[in-house]
Amino acid sequence: MVSLSEKITGAFPWIVSSCVMAGILYPPLMTWFQGPLLPLGLGLIMLGMGLTLKMEDFLHVIHYPKWIGLGLVLQFTVMPLLGWGLAKLFQLPPFFAMGMILVASCPGGTASNVIAYLARANVALSVSMTAFSTLGAVVMTPFLTLQLSGSYLDVSALGLVYSTVKVVFLPVALGLVMNRYLPKLTQKLIPFSPPLAAVLISLIVASIVAQGKDIILNSGFQLLLALLCLHVLGFVLGFLISWMAFKKWEVAKTISIEVGMQNSGLGVVLARENFTSPQVAIPAALSSLIHSLLGGLFVGLFKK
Repeated sequence: MVSLSEKITGAFPWIVSSCVMAGILYPPLMTWFQGPLLPLGLGLIMLGMGLTLKMEDFLHVIHYPKWIGLGLVLQFTVMPLLGWGLAKLFQLPPFFAMGMILVASCPGGTASNVIAYLARANVALSVSMTAFSTLGAVVMTPFLTLQLSGSYLDVSALGLVYSTVKVVFLPVALGLVMNRYLPKLTQKLIPFSPPLAAVLISLIVASIVAQGKDIILNSGFQLLLALLCLHVLGFVLGFLISWMAFKKWEVAKTISIEVGMQNSGLGVVLARENFTSPQVAIPAALSSLIHSLLGGLFVGLFKK
């Protein structure tokens, strides 16, 4: 089972690509995964991440506070500002611009931990950064989205906070509690967590892409290009800044992966729960596809 789990997890970029392609060719194959299934799916992903965490992971910051601190600063400054700037540069429609700012303001996700593992980066640092950025997202994601969205669309601050707490904080907290008080059950569930996350993220992304197929095909080229620039610049700037700061290869590539990859599933759920326009969720869905493929590319580069 562990071997099968690792194979499914390692094939994540191809799984999400295949699901998206299926959704574009025949939308009903993927559009069934919508409504309450979206927050439920993301909640299960975050619960799975919580199961893999221990209090020791959070204490990691005591030993390497500068590494994690710089990663978090880059996560919540470089990416949101890039999202806002690129939306302006590419003159995206308001709903695409809003969605791009939203996903750029999200924390790192479980996919970054998978890529860090495959790229032989510092997995403990990756998990710690994801944990801290996820908890920080309860405040930072709604705050940054509100501050950078300007006059694009009306945003409910309370709604964003409520959604983030519901699908991020509570599942992660439950996972931590289970790891602490139900260790035997947790150890049995952990091997299933990464492949389940890979499948659920793929279903979330493919569903949103399939629902917005016509919009994407008619006016999505600029958005795709903007998102490609967002993630490439996130990877590159994350690496360069952390390399100049610490001169440690393993640390630099870990921070690069964390900064370049967002929790796009969270972006999708926040968009669907807080905006009337379904198009706002499309940038987050496409973001997941793009950063997953780029992550696979960076695995090959970082291994060498």
